[in-house]
Amino acid sequence: MLQALMNLLSLCWRPLEGNENNNNNRVNNNPRGGGDFVRDGLVWSKDIGRCSSGEFSMAVVQANQVLEDQSQIESGPPFGTFVGVYDGHGGPEAARYVCDHLFRHFRDVSSEGRGVVTAESIKQAFLETERGFTALVSDIWNTRPNLATVGSCCLVGVISQQTLFVANLGDSRVVLGKKVGNTGGTAAIQLSTEHNANLEEVRHELKELHPNDPQIVVQKHGVWRVKGIIQVSRSIGDVYMKHAQYNREPIQAKFRLCEPMNMPILTATPSILCHPLQPNDSFLIFASDGLWEHLSNENAVDIVQRHPHTGSAKRLVKAALQEAARKREMRYSDLRRIDQRVRRHFHDDITVVVLFLNHDLISRGIMQEPPLSLRSALEHR
Repeated sequence: MLQALMNLLSLCWRPLEGNENNNNNRVNNNPRGGGDFVRDGLVWSKDIGRCSSGEFSMAVVQANQVLEDQSQIESGPPFGTFVGVYDGHGGPEAARYVCDHLFRHFRDVSSEGRGVVTAESIKQAFLETERGFTALVSDIWNTRPNLATVGSCCLVGVISQQTLFVANLGDSRVVLGKKVGNTGGTAAIQLSTEHNANLEEVRHELKELHPNDPQIVVQKHGVWRVKGIIQVSRSIGDVYMKHAQYNREPIQAKFRLCEPMNMPILTATPSILCHPLQPNDSFLIFASDGLWEHLSNENAVDIVQRHPHTGSAKRLVKAALQEAARKREMRYSDLRRIDQRVRRHFHDDITVVVLFLNHDLISRGIMQEPPLSLRSALEHR
């Protein structure tokens, strides 16, 4: 555990190399294969790559002083393809911890089941990751108590045995681009369930779980929040909202509840969907909520299907940034010149992974050799 803590802290304190003006730099942050990312200002991207399920494109743009998004693709025997998008809040530590541990737990649990992927095995991996992060908070409570207030949304897609499993905590989203008959059109189908208090069904769920708490959801400045503090109702981390022993001094007063916590308010149990893949399922867009704040499902699918595969993720990021600039009545070129931290007033960190499905590879069960292991932003600061 001490070694894990040292690794975590070294990641958090490593300075950002280069600056906004060092465009088109190559960033090799993947010692286990998958190739380099290209940096263009605050955008890092990999235009095209290959995995066991087809081709993929990845991109991330930084807005916070320290990037809080993480993502990864893992592909190879025996499970198939694993895609993860982790949107941190309150700091980068939880998202980085998830990127380090969630796939490992999934791999270990799947190995125990001889490589058979189930909704239950994915759920176990999520809960094991939650237990590990909670243990880390406990170990360093006396020196870094505010780690208890850091959390991460988690969106995972697993393709195994011609089935797509989607597991989600929080408000990241995966959208399927599905070809419509012989029309040449592509429909946008959202596959993930989101957990954000701004959604009426989420508020209803919280009220049912906490019938004796009239303040379980509170609207502040037009935004619904759980206990008036946080928007998402499910996450990894945020242990101050799950365990009473961490909701006390010395964490910051804005996180401390006035009334006793008799049961966890947030949960790390994901919503899981199992989708048998069909020949007309064309591609999947996995993205943190920073993308969906500016693009609708239909707009994102239209952008992907109208262009070549290469550079798809970066194209979506650019479209979101252009829309963010338009909303502020400014030019996209001016937005690009704004530095991180200040940039957060215009848009969030945005992570996008586009996976183009190759049904021949998927149906034949051909695995990536050597296995692919790629992280989009672990070394980006």
